[in-house]
Amino acid sequence: MKAVRFHEFGGPEVLRYEDVQQPTPGAGQVRIRVAATSFNGVDGNIRAGYMQGPIPVELPHTPGIDVAGTVDALGDDVDDVAVGDRVIGFLPMTGTGAAAEYVIAPAKILTGAPKNIPLADAAALPLVGLTAWQALFDHGKLTAGQRVLINGAGGAVGGYAVQLAKEAGAELIATASPRSADRVKAAGADQVIDHTNTDVTAAVTEPVDLVLNLAPVAPEQLAALVTLINDGGTLVNTTVWMPAPSDEGRSVRGIDLFVRSDADQLADLAARVSTGELRVDVARRVPLAELPALHGEALPGGKVVITVADA
Repeated sequence: MKAVRFHEFGGPEVLRYEDVQQPTPGAGQVRIRVAATSFNGVDGNIRAGYMQGPIPVELPHTPGIDVAGTVDALGDDVDDVAVGDRVIGFLPMTGTGAAAEYVIAPAKILTGAPKNIPLADAAALPLVGLTAWQALFDHGKLTAGQRVLINGAGGAVGGYAVQLAKEAGAELIATASPRSADRVKAAGADQVIDHTNTDVTAAVTEPVDLVLNLAPVAPEQLAALVTLINDGGTLVNTTVWMPAPSDEGRSVRGIDLFVRSDADQLADLAARVSTGELRVDVARRVPLAELPALHGEALPGGKVVITVADA
């Protein structure tokens, strides 16, 4: 089968589109005929070798944390998944990824793909959708009527976070660039702040209960966001190379989010997509063979799905 792999850490040039042995599922595993994976920012950091501490991978390594595809073989002791099922999943980050024609996945991480969008496009959901869900509800404890600031709402995680927060009944403030402001507003933001020419701390005139930071801001900018939070509130930070600040005197918690695979949460998200409550936005679709070139782009822009030929 064909796969994209890297045999050493480095720049995009280390990625190779090559022939590899088709894998065989073990106990508790299934083999998936991949329709698509997606590009996430962490993929480039893993390839460059920056993540060997938190995400150690063995070489050669196939990237692609998200998977959407069709189950084509079962290992022993698999009862909840059948051959022919259309599934999605967030693969183990240290394991072999889905930038390939076939991939092995633990059956327990998979859930049924949304029924109302192309199977390949569903690869845009798992990692970023779970990040948004866990930030807002697992860590942020968001409830109806609370005020939320999503800093950096124009990206892929932000798109889901805005939709989910609005559906939960929150009053929602979002920062975005002019390029994505209309999309963020359409997703449900009550107020959109142009962070490219506005001081966010000055634009937010009333305290919020939760700040979700999705933007690679400077440490002092992140610390300033704490001042906007009500006593007892929370700041959830996804840029984990920069620790989340807190204010113990006011019982404001700072939480660094490390997203985890959760099939039940992913099933809930997929169901919301199927009913139209949650929209999956795909900016581009790129063939598997062109993944190395995609890694070479400074800012791919929007959620990019990596399609597999004949899937």
